[in-house]
Amino acid sequence: MADIATQLAEVVGANHVITDPAVMEPYLVDWTRRYRGDARCVVRPGSTDEVASVLRMCSAAGVPVVVQGGNTGLVGGAIPGEGLPVVLSTRRLDWIGDVDQRAGQLSAGAGATLGAVQRAAASAGWVYGVDLAGRDSATIGGTVATNAGGIHVVAFGMTRAQVVGIEAVLADGIVLSHLSGLLKDNTGLDLGALLCGSEGTLAVITAVRVRLHRPVGATTVALIGSPSYADAVDLVQTAVVPGARVIGAEVVDDTGMRLVEGVIGQPYPLSERHPLVVLLEVADGGTGEGFTGLEDRDVVVGIDAGERARLWRYREAQADAFALLGVLHKLDVSVPLSALPACAEELCGVLGADAGITEFGIFGHIGDGNLHVEFAGPDADDYRMDREVLECVARHGGSVSAEHGIGRAKVDYLELSRTRAEINAMRAIKTAWDPQGILNPGVLFSE
Repeated sequence: MADIATQLAEVVGANHVITDPAVMEPYLVDWTRRYRGDARCVVRPGSTDEVASVLRMCSAAGVPVVVQGGNTGLVGGAIPGEGLPVVLSTRRLDWIGDVDQRAGQLSAGAGATLGAVQRAAASAGWVYGVDLAGRDSATIGGTVATNAGGIHVVAFGMTRAQVVGIEAVLADGIVLSHLSGLLKDNTGLDLGALLCGSEGTLAVITAVRVRLHRPVGATTVALIGSPSYADAVDLVQTAVVPGARVIGAEVVDDTGMRLVEGVIGQPYPLSERHPLVVLLEVADGGTGEGFTGLEDRDVVVGIDAGERARLWRYREAQADAFALLGVLHKLDVSVPLSALPACAEELCGVLGADAGITEFGIFGHIGDGNLHVEFAGPDADDYRMDREVLECVARHGGSVSAEHGIGRAKVDYLELSRTRAEINAMRAIKTAWDPQGILNPGVLFSE
């Protein structure tokens, strides 16, 4: 019998089956450079039918399949693990349909980038509610598989709130297609919602239908110096005029500000340095009147599009700035807003007291309690401080994963956020959908 790569080439074409190790390399290492694997080959199907054929072949051969979109995750969820799997890249599934003006919806292939979907929506007079710094690399299918968050969760919600239809292929090649986009459809379980956050363990998402939003109008951005996380949390409420809609609410610590200044080529934006800088964007018609009570604060305000974009760079370039430190430990967590100040202060103490940590920073989405904890120093495979951080978050009632999922990196920590009964229920669903366990083995659940 021909090897699996040869069989797959008969379905997708030889040009779309990669076996050369040098060409495969970008598919085998994640964005953080902390997780790496090996694979039999990379296959790049160009249609749902081709995905179905690939999965039928792999299922018949008992070969595991790792699904990969833009490979922008932080937890190794799209990187091959044990068993020498096939990497199934969805990047060729990059079609984008016309905007349905009556429904305010759009359908797209799983490989379309988030940025392309945003631009398609904007060209038709709409807004897609999910946005993040990796918009031009992250794929729409990947953002659904991980239930991505980003900078506009305070305004529009997580990715799950945007999905109104989905198409996916089960491990045995059976296609599930429900892209009608009906907002009222109580005909049983919402399989699309179930696939959101499933991290490729239940099926391969091939297309998504998403809801769009009317533009919020002109906005104003403010960068505000803050002395503490408690003050930063309060600013989201106290600094915004009642009735004004908050579009973004972010926080960056002084480490992040120091690192990012060189990356973006811009000086520190405020008159004096502060422990934290809070970024707020509000929909106020671009008048600058969406804020209140800032007369005695160190603040800079951006009204026109260029100035708003300049101020956002201090937040959006954080990942690039920290990446200059080398291989990083990047932990994406969430904490109840009531507990966030105490948790963040405790984390600063824990990280600051460890002699092996050369640099650390805490930044993120202060409006929804999502913090990104990044530190350099420990080896890539040294998880001691990762556990301390995640245990601290759990003690404060938080989640060990806010946006990027569990992947491979956080499998051992899932019980910090989910009960054994919940994990068993999720395993039962996985077994029912993928009896052979060939889809993303080792992701979300331990073997």
